[in-house]
Amino acid sequence: MTKTPPKPANKTKAKPRTATAKAKPAGKAKPAKAQSATPKPAATKLPPKPKAVPETRAGFVAIVGAPNAGKSTLLNRLVGQKISITSPKPQTTRMRITGVMTEGAVQIGFVDTPGIFAPKRRLDHAMVQAAWGALDSADAIILLVDASLRHDTKTDAIIAELQRQKRQVALVLNKVDTVQKSALLPLAARLHEAGIFDAVFMISAMDGDGVNDLKHYLGARMPKGPWFFGEDQLSDLPTQLLAAEITREQLFRQLQQELPYGATVVPEKWENRADGSATLHQSIVIERATHRPMVLGKGGARIKQIGEAARRDLERFLGHRVHLFLDVKCDEKWQDRPEFYRMFGLEFAKQ
Repeated sequence: MTKTPPKPANKTKAKPRTATAKAKPAGKAKPAKAQSATPKPAATKLPPKPKAVPETRAGFVAIVGAPNAGKSTLLNRLVGQKISITSPKPQTTRMRITGVMTEGAVQIGFVDTPGIFAPKRRLDHAMVQAAWGALDSADAIILLVDASLRHDTKTDAIIAELQRQKRQVALVLNKVDTVQKSALLPLAARLHEAGIFDAVFMISAMDGDGVNDLKHYLGARMPKGPWFFGEDQLSDLPTQLLAAEITREQLFRQLQQELPYGATVVPEKWENRADGSATLHQSIVIERATHRPMVLGKGGARIKQIGEAARRDLERFLGHRVHLFLDVKCDEKWQDRPEFYRMFGLEFAKQ
């Protein structure tokens, strides 16, 4: 009997056992959580808090002083643009000019007044009256003093009147760049004895030294309230009148000693052209026929120079091309005509 050989062993390795979780005994199934029929509201973001709007301040500062103290130069420096004309000739400013400075939340109307002096003519009286009248509506007052003059009787007279009116004033010594520092403190101390000054500043309106400190001081003293002028407005004067003043500046600069004060410039016509330029017609009014040759010059050379210089200044001021036409008129009584005073914003006083 033949034996059947045994079956060969399976050489395939056994798979490793995998750990399996023990089965839990069967039990009652837990009921599924019922979902709410009303969905949860989505998280809402709160609107950002509005930025705090700075409280605006606005007011007026009157700049007074003797002729040639530098009032117009200071006004132009404070505003940042030429608004009031300047010249080495005293009493150049005839009308009350307001230059507007807007910085941050503060707006200040700086009132450049005619120099205060002993008036003689009707126009002089009107100019000085305009200067003193500016103080009544001012929120602060600056007395500008030419520091290069050791003793100025005109300034002493102004201080005496300010004392009489019981005004509180900021004393501003100008042109300090032309004076030795050792002389400034004694001058400030002498003037401060008047008892009307609540602050003292030493500046140079020409180069701007010390002007920012003065500006910040005045801004903090302006009352809270809305602005009086638009944000981009620089002056309260009509543009035509400012343009006439620019021409008058050149008239005085080029005829400093020759031409007396009895001359002015009047706007006659203004025409805006399609190409963006403007045509300006102005009249130079003189008191005497003998002044005409001074203004015209030989062969019209002088008035041509005045016109060219004025045109360049006008183009810088207006920002566009200007065609300027000048005429010379003689009117011996122009200083006695009320219409001129109305144009300058001055009161026509009876004599």
